[in-house]
Amino acid sequence: MNVHPDWLDHAYNESLKKVTKLSHKIGVSFPHVCLNGRYNCEDVSFWTSGFWGGLLWLTYRETKDEALKKMAINIEQELNVPLFDFYDIHHDVGFMYLPTAVVNYQWTGNEESRRTGLIATSHLAGRFNLKGQFIRAWTDRVDPNSTGWAIIDCLMNLPLLFWASKEDHDPRFRHIAVAHADTVLKHFVRDDWTVPHIVSFDPETGEKIENLGGQGLGPDSVWSRGQAWAIYGLAIAARETGKAEYLTAAKNIANYFLSHLPEDRVPYWDFKTAEADQHVRDSSAAACTASGLLELSMLLEDQTEKSYYYESALAILKGLYENYSDFSDQQDAILTKGTVSYPVNKHVNVPIIYGDYYFVEALAKVLGHPGLF
Repeated sequence: MNVHPDWLDHAYNESLKKVTKLSHKIGVSFPHVCLNGRYNCEDVSFWTSGFWGGLLWLTYRETKDEALKKMAINIEQELNVPLFDFYDIHHDVGFMYLPTAVVNYQWTGNEESRRTGLIATSHLAGRFNLKGQFIRAWTDRVDPNSTGWAIIDCLMNLPLLFWASKEDHDPRFRHIAVAHADTVLKHFVRDDWTVPHIVSFDPETGEKIENLGGQGLGPDSVWSRGQAWAIYGLAIAARETGKAEYLTAAKNIANYFLSHLPEDRVPYWDFKTAEADQHVRDSSAAACTASGLLELSMLLEDQTEKSYYYESALAILKGLYENYSDFSDQQDAILTKGTVSYPVNKHVNVPIIYGDYYFVEALAKVLGHPGLF
């Protein structure tokens, strides 16, 4: 498993070159989607605002380009604005501050970055609903009806809680992460090992009300990026706790995902979409799954299982490289054809920043580097 193909070296090196070139163009910015060949810039409070900083840190780790490090630090400083403003902060502080402040602290020892990471963790812990044993996703500014909503994406924010629990020698953060992960197993994971995007709970009693479609086709559909969050997030929960049930769920959700992929190894936006809509893909779901499968593979002792998930991750990465990558200067992004939300026709078959992030992170994992989550 230590021998890697030539295409992987090419994909990794070209990705790092592109990030470096792009840094001169977009600088301290918060890109989300690539429209007409150019990345847009969202408000600093938007949930994807940490991924560009994460890409800069991933590239700096390999190139030691100090300009990239400085830019990543400047992005982190901008991220202090929503953190202290508070009103626009949501559960996605893991996505925002893990690949920025926490990485800065872990790699440089910067004490201010440590404090930022712990403040973000406290915000996340403060969203925990005790009755329902879940972390509330959004604020009323996003959706005033979302007081009792938890979403599958939040599994990817739990690593912030696990980190802070170890860093601050305080088990309360870990307890919240485990409680939320247990709620996912109980109320999100279906008998066929698929998950919905949103589960609605009564915020007063904690009782489950219903599944909601969210960015998927419907309440009973199989939104591909939701499965990706589940695979990766449960693998991390298994890594941090050693709980066998998380590992079992991650494997079975991965098995569903892998067995329903089209030939090019990049999923439709929803696995239950109509044939007429199968041209709508989500490369970001593929990239995230590949990184999650590599995490999963590292946790397994059985060599047959270990090899299966590792080789499956490689196959997805190769599919992305051969059919969905663009290393030219024609567009800012690395990966093409990601989809944010097909049900509302929002950013369909366009590059997405977290697709690029997870692609580079996964390539780096194959080459021996740890992920940032």
